[in-house]
Amino acid sequence: MTATERVTPWDPAARHRFVTSDGTALHINETGPASDITVVFAHGWTLDHTSWDRVVDAIGQQVRVVRYDHRGHGGSASSPAGTATIAQVSDDLAELIADRIPTGPIVLVGHSMGGMAAMALAERHPTLFAERIAAVGLVATSCGGLSDVTFGLPRLLAGRAAAIERRLNRRVARRQVLLGKPKAAVPALRWLLFGSGSRKADVLATAMQVGRCHPASAVGFRASLNDHERREALAAMREMPVVIMAGGSDRLTTLPHARVIADELPTAELVIYPGAGHMLPYERATDIAAHVDRLIKKVDNADLSDRSA
Repeated sequence: MTATERVTPWDPAARHRFVTSDGTALHINETGPASDITVVFAHGWTLDHTSWDRVVDAIGQQVRVVRYDHRGHGGSASSPAGTATIAQVSDDLAELIADRIPTGPIVLVGHSMGGMAAMALAERHPTLFAERIAAVGLVATSCGGLSDVTFGLPRLLAGRAAAIERRLNRRVARRQVLLGKPKAAVPALRWLLFGSGSRKADVLATAMQVGRCHPASAVGFRASLNDHERREALAAMREMPVVIMAGGSDRLTTLPHARVIADELPTAELVIYPGAGHMLPYERATDIAAHVDRLIKKVDNADLSDRSA
């Protein structure tokens, strides 16, 4: 999908559409062959499943891959009042797994809010997580403390930036500001989300995704990010293969956030990309794909060992 294409609200074909228990229709994208192992990619706040395009292309057609748009994002329906929360998207993910991936081990890879959804899944659905999730990739994400984000600015300037953000969010929620003006947003998104050497096409693709996010949902999820505190939930990942990937120049989920996760998961692999920002699925797509491939192999080898025992 190119940066100028738009995601259809949802394909009428049943395989591209999943309806949650509260009636919210989610856009689903499935690729790859039928396989014992399924890789599930969960995207970040205001993005959609297309943020993983380059990573999925690099993985190739070796296993089944399931991507989806969180409620209020991309081609999914807007979030009903009060449901734009990380807890809710973890419930959506649990329902999606039960319906579309009823058997077999899952490699769960989450970027930013998608990684937080993985943590919330472990917290809210511990049995499902223990029985079905076999490995986890946490990409540019956090287990808490996001209310203190300074965007890489001095504390005084960060406070002013936060005040501007709150005013902008109120205008967005009232639809006085349209999110769908990608070219106008490129300079700000490049500074906020990308590290050095970013490609214009990647920034524009990101802006297009932001433009597809439902305005009120975007604001609702922003509040939920501040409330996200799930350090204890990481305990569910201690006995499985985990890779933590972080950009050294990430202004949103800064490097200390990755180190906190690593402290809780001492056997996990922590990979830091100096100079990269928050958008690692674009900035380091090939590297992410290589790490996901290694997780797949670890799960496959473990599964083969279990079957031979």
